[in-house]
Amino acid sequence: MTLLGHDAVWREWHAARGGRRMHHAWMLVGREGLGKASFARAAASELVAEPAVVQPAYDHHPDIHTLIPLPANEDEAKKRDDGKPFATKRNISVDQVRGMQRRLVTRPTLGARRAVVIDAADLLETAAANALLKSLEEPPQGTFFLLIVHQLGRLLPTIRSRCQVLRFHPLDAQDMGRALDLLAPGIDALTRDAAIAVGAGAPGAGLAFAEQDLGRVWQLMHTLVARGDADLSLRAELAAAIGQRPDRDRQMAALTAARMVLVDAMGTGDARSHAALADAHVALVRLAREAPTYNYDPGLLMLEIGALLAGVAHTRGGRN
Repeated sequence: MTLLGHDAVWREWHAARGGRRMHHAWMLVGREGLGKASFARAAASELVAEPAVVQPAYDHHPDIHTLIPLPANEDEAKKRDDGKPFATKRNISVDQVRGMQRRLVTRPTLGARRAVVIDAADLLETAAANALLKSLEEPPQGTFFLLIVHQLGRLLPTIRSRCQVLRFHPLDAQDMGRALDLLAPGIDALTRDAAIAVGAGAPGAGLAFAEQDLGRVWQLMHTLVARGDADLSLRAELAAAIGQRPDRDRQMAALTAARMVLVDAMGTGDARSHAALADAHVALVRLAREAPTYNYDPGLLMLEIGALLAGVAHTRGGRN
């Protein structure tokens, strides 16, 4: 994911590294799932490398410090330690930033440079962002900061003003397909096509969708928008395809797929159908925002998604 579709970003980065004086702070800006974190890992590893010095793996390198949200609680921390998926806190805390700053008072261990990767900087608590600002204003010698940023508007202007920007753009369909072939070589053609569409240029988002195996769900959603569902049979089939007890990730993936199906449909039709599609999209965005908080019954949530998709069919010549 660091190479596919991001050649221009690498050229800009390497040109900066080859200059007389490289800037000490960089923001990697773009929507989530584009491969910014993979780029940061590779770029940080390049920064700290020294000729003829054996370099440890990224996660164990003494001169690479990574700040990410911590596990949500002790149970989630145990899952992390066991190598299992785990839930995280919503933000990066000021204590994490201060802990990193205490490590920066010493010299790098293996060479002349060290790297600090923050994933993601728009998750910093307000106090954490203010603490980081001090390091950006007076960076320790040989220290370089790589700030992964999904939503630039959430970052303090004072932080933005002290960073150089590397912009990551969505991949085209061909590069998306290549990325999925590398990352998920065993998926079927339908799921691959769905993941390319739902990912919308973000390989990480496409891979997350592919891992849920929702190709048939995506296909049924397109049929609902095109034909409607007068006898409710398609909605029943949709619910069955998603499963009786879909977990939170699978529910959110289905909501994302539904939104992208509506976006695809925007390419055809008249103003009346576009208005109906837009209204349904707004409703799905609201559901996606509320679902993690209100803990909707999965079956009812899927029926609501199906109803919203089927509801636009009559404006496009289908049967509601």
